[in-house]
Amino acid sequence: MELSKLTGSRAYERFTGPQIRKIYQTAPHIYENTERISLRTWSKAVLEATAPDLEQKLGNLAPACAAAGRISSYFVERHQFDKNCFVIQWSGDNPNSLAGLTLNTPGDLAISLGTSDTVFGITAEAKPSLEGHVFPNPVEPDGYMVMLCYKNGSLTREDVRNQCAEKSWDIFNNYLEKTPPLNGGRLGFYYKDHEILPPLPVGFHRYIVENFSDASSDNLKECEVQEFDPESEVRAIVEGQMLSMRGHAERFGMPNPPKRIIATGGASSNESILKLIAQIFGCPVFTVERPDSASLGAALRAAHGWLCKEEGGFVPISRMYTGNLEKTSLGAKLAVPAPGDEGRELLKKYTVLMKKRMEIERRLVEKIGRA
Repeated sequence: MELSKLTGSRAYERFTGPQIRKIYQTAPHIYENTERISLRTWSKAVLEATAPDLEQKLGNLAPACAAAGRISSYFVERHQFDKNCFVIQWSGDNPNSLAGLTLNTPGDLAISLGTSDTVFGITAEAKPSLEGHVFPNPVEPDGYMVMLCYKNGSLTREDVRNQCAEKSWDIFNNYLEKTPPLNGGRLGFYYKDHEILPPLPVGFHRYIVENFSDASSDNLKECEVQEFDPESEVRAIVEGQMLSMRGHAERFGMPNPPKRIIATGGASSNESILKLIAQIFGCPVFTVERPDSASLGAALRAAHGWLCKEEGGFVPISRMYTGNLEKTSLGAKLAVPAPGDEGRELLKKYTVLMKKRMEIERRLVEKIGRA
């Protein structure tokens, strides 16, 4: 938790800090011969815990929109780049996707529904935790980018489809449409693979929240059951994942409700799922027209860096989104919450159910995750 407060993430084995420490411990001569490691400036406490003299290898902190300098002569001679070409500070695929999906103000949220599900958005005040990640906002100097990663995504939904809906997405969607919102208080946790968020092993857990008809109490009791009927199983896997996304996003500081959600990934073509997202989060859901949001975002950030250099200081990246960009990048608004009092009442009930799910999840982690 202390490391998450300092850096935005806990110590995952694949992350750069643990990898640097591994190299220092197992191959110190390689570490000693390393001249530069291209990362942002780190916390002093983390530097000292990782390897000696690490700070001098990291270089100085640079804004995401800053020009690192002109391109190397190697690329000019080998690949015929213009010698006056500027190199803008680079980044990873997820921060670039944030730019490519036109997320730029607090309350913007993206949900990628793929083999793994990913949630990322912009918030003014982040709250680091043991799950998920907090990064500096890659498109603005203030605020943060929050990212949540789920291992069980489309393949787990497909597994439920195969078992409960005759291997048909049409039947799956029909079940999803005809079951009522809130699923009669049925909550499911489906982990075909070892899950990251929350950290739980393979397993399936089903609960029925008792007396949930009015959803007026935060002190609801639940009972565990072995199975649901096929229609309820279908709604439980989709509804449960979206409740988890909303709960963890709010825990990390995302506004409630978000300003808008942009859905991407294979399952974003499923309008029945998008309608459910709009109901649970209480905001409109858009889709994207382009599949290459990371490369588009990299190009936009390069152009933004050039614009900032030309104008001698930071300018909002929203200036890059004028004209036809949002029309070519964003698709139609495919789902909206129910209007008026009906939508507000349903969102209130989903809030109660979300809190109950997060409570059960916490107990599952304490019971199973630490066993």
